[in-house]
Amino acid sequence: MTASPEDLFAYLDAHGITHQTHWHAPVFTVAEGADLKAAMPGIHTKNLFLKDKDGAFILISAEAHTQIALNQLHRHIGTKRLSFGSAGDMLALLGVTPGSVTAFALMNDTGRKVRFIADAALFTADPVNFHPLTNTATTAVSRDDFRRFVESTGHTCDVLDLSA
Repeated sequence: MTASPEDLFAYLDAHGITHQTHWHAPVFTVAEGADLKAAMPGIHTKNLFLKDKDGAFILISAEAHTQIALNQLHRHIGTKRLSFGSAGDMLALLGVTPGSVTAFALMNDTGRKVRFIADAALFTADPVNFHPLTNTATTAVSRDDFRRFVESTGHTCDVLDLSA
């Protein structure tokens, strides 16, 4: 069973991670949320669920405006060529649907089948903002608490400068 936003908030509370959530209309793209995010402090994110040619799954969280060359990314992260993971795999592994993919979904990947990569830009400002397992809200945590969250799920927080 996958976690709900309320389960996420309870998880964050249990791990001493301070969080603040702003509920809003559904946001599916960075462009759609531009006005909303302009009123919220901190760094905003985009999240990509990818699969390489060998079947390895990767979740990338990047600063919202970072340009990511998917056709070159595999060389930088040591994988085979990448494509977007399917909605079915996303739901099975991360418990979220397209438009709601988020680093917070790592709490649903209890088998640790998804490799996590964070854009170095996420650690340049506070707070860091993600969807809380749904695209009808945005949840802010400090960058230090974000790293603690990732590690609490049993995942490694690989940090890479994705703007390079």
